[in-house]
Amino acid sequence: MPKPLRKAILPVAGLGTRFLPATKAVPKEMLTVVDRPVVQHVVDEARAAGIEHIVFVTGRNKAVIEDHFDRQFELEKTLSDRGKIKELEQLDRDTPKAGTTSFTRQQLPLGLGHAVWCARDLIGDEPFALLLPDMLHLPRQGDGCLAAMVAAYNRTGGNVLSVYEVPDDQTHQYGIVGTGPDSSGVAEIVEMVEKPARGTAPTNLAISGRYILQPTIFDLLAKQESGAGGEIQLTDSMLKLKERERFFSVKFDGAVYDCGSKIGFLMANVAYALSRPDIGPEFRAELKAVISSNDLC
Repeated sequence: MPKPLRKAILPVAGLGTRFLPATKAVPKEMLTVVDRPVVQHVVDEARAAGIEHIVFVTGRNKAVIEDHFDRQFELEKTLSDRGKIKELEQLDRDTPKAGTTSFTRQQLPLGLGHAVWCARDLIGDEPFALLLPDMLHLPRQGDGCLAAMVAAYNRTGGNVLSVYEVPDDQTHQYGIVGTGPDSSGVAEIVEMVEKPARGTAPTNLAISGRYILQPTIFDLLAKQESGAGGEIQLTDSMLKLKERERFFSVKFDGAVYDCGSKIGFLMANVAYALSRPDIGPEFRAELKAVISSNDLC
């Protein structure tokens, strides 16, 4: 029986240069998809999967993320005084309980692998989930992405990666896995390639920014030499870990939106708005009107 999965790492130290000037003073993770910051959507996914403690790896000018996940007495009192009980209850649901979040700094932009390593003492000798806040996962139905991964992990143990299908002509842009036989969407990973050359990818299954990793990855990251872009690459250490531990893939049943890109961010706003029963029908009608407008087409 694998060790229970209780903790998750969210690396939120990136500069968000693709969204300048919007991210000059506002962290990219705090940009909103409909009415919730991107990072809140990811925290929601983690909590729905049973994660008890979230470690945020932050950087300079990211204090607003910590503030977002804290209580704000003045706001709560104002809402209470004005009888806005629904809004007050929503804030209470979204605010993590005391002692269930930690924040640590990645002081230099040395890559994803380095960001994960920065959380080593807060994770300790436990398996952990890693969720990239840029990547939003909207399930077609049922459980969220991490919840499905946890269910698979409880059966397989080891290390688990979420994957999704990308167009064959785009595989060179992603980390790609090759897998063995698929059993209900779960398969053992036999090959991992980071951004393979065009036409050489073993499959079109891309890693979607969701991982369950064993703590042994920390020792490898500590010794990992800089890779592409002078950064500590997580994939390099995962490849070394794969030599001694098993890796499994879980195929995500839904849509993945890269909110680090402008198109992905806009598509996420459209998709999440349409999925909302409170605003979806009205938004769909307005969207159809925009698309059919001669002035905008």
